[in-house]
Amino acid sequence: MIPLSVPNLSGNEWKYIKDCLDTNWVSSVGSYVTLFENKVAEFCGVKYAVATSNGTTALHMNLLLSDVRRQDLVIATNITFVAPVNAVKYVGADPLLIDVDDETWQIDLNILEEFLVNETAVESGGCIHKASRRRIAALMPVHVLGNMCDMSRLMELAAEYRLTVVEDSTEALGSYYRNQHAGSFGTLGTMSFNGNKIITTGGGGMILCNDPKLAKKAKHLTTQAKADANEYYHDEVGYNYRLVNILAAMGVAQMEQLPSFLQRKKEIARRYDEFFGNIKKATPQRITDHVQSNHWLYTINVQRQDELRKYLLANKIEVRALWFPMNQLPAFANDLYISHRDVSDNIYHSCLSLPSSTGLTNDEQEKVIICLEKFYSLQSTV
Repeated sequence: MIPLSVPNLSGNEWKYIKDCLDTNWVSSVGSYVTLFENKVAEFCGVKYAVATSNGTTALHMNLLLSDVRRQDLVIATNITFVAPVNAVKYVGADPLLIDVDDETWQIDLNILEEFLVNETAVESGGCIHKASRRRIAALMPVHVLGNMCDMSRLMELAAEYRLTVVEDSTEALGSYYRNQHAGSFGTLGTMSFNGNKIITTGGGGMILCNDPKLAKKAKHLTTQAKADANEYYHDEVGYNYRLVNILAAMGVAQMEQLPSFLQRKKEIARRYDEFFGNIKKATPQRITDHVQSNHWLYTINVQRQDELRKYLLANKIEVRALWFPMNQLPAFANDLYISHRDVSDNIYHSCLSLPSSTGLTNDEQEKVIICLEKFYSLQSTV
């Protein structure tokens, strides 16, 4: 089976993890945690990075740090992995789901602006949803598949309507909008290092910010809010959310290889682009001129999605549909969903992600493309 997206552990992972084992520094205290944080912060162009146990805990912490309260609303993207909207529920708030653009699959800023203009009011308490009188506390865009929306416009809307921006940039390490890295636009950004991401620590996440007070607070809360170095004195409710040294060591090794990983992703995307340029029945995700994507998962909008998926799987090529739209999941079915024509449902039923591992060989990609050619040749005869 040619896998969809798997780790590439071809650097110093063994060496650095062995160092942790040899020195007994395997828990959440150790030099690799700080080194990993510093490397990610420098790469992403932010002043501070705080490592967490995974991307979901980073999202949860970012909402807490943004003072999102019980009964608040948080604007979120309807096409996403479930983690960001789960995190909204963790803090007692509810997601306010916005449909996506039909070409980029990012949050539809036209729908967002229309909603803010017609259905909200800026009052002393912040941005208020007029129908429910609930505060809209934050705007949480998701950089879906490493692509990005018009961040200049999004930030302008957020400023006008007094919305704190919490970026879910968990899929976008190495992605840029106008040469500014994903996760560095909002008050807080979020990274994930899950096993299928462009770099991995197995699990693991990162909080990004430029505010020293927020960074200090994040470190405090993610280590059980322990306020004394010697005594077990905790000055508020804290969380066991810190990344352990042994996984941070893996992250340091992965960061050393990130430039080559990004280059390989670009090569893979370019080869797929060349092929699909001649296929009228399949359209890749549109990346606008001002966006430099990391091409995390190369994904196409196709006719006869289910037939193509079964055909490729039968030929030992792993593919994956996009996530269920959030408004169709039981946990969020009663939350507000703003849409004109439900693009989310359309792309869910028509999109497929293709093998995109940084370790994908040219021969493996050629096999994928040959299978695609055969499939479309068969379709043209039907």
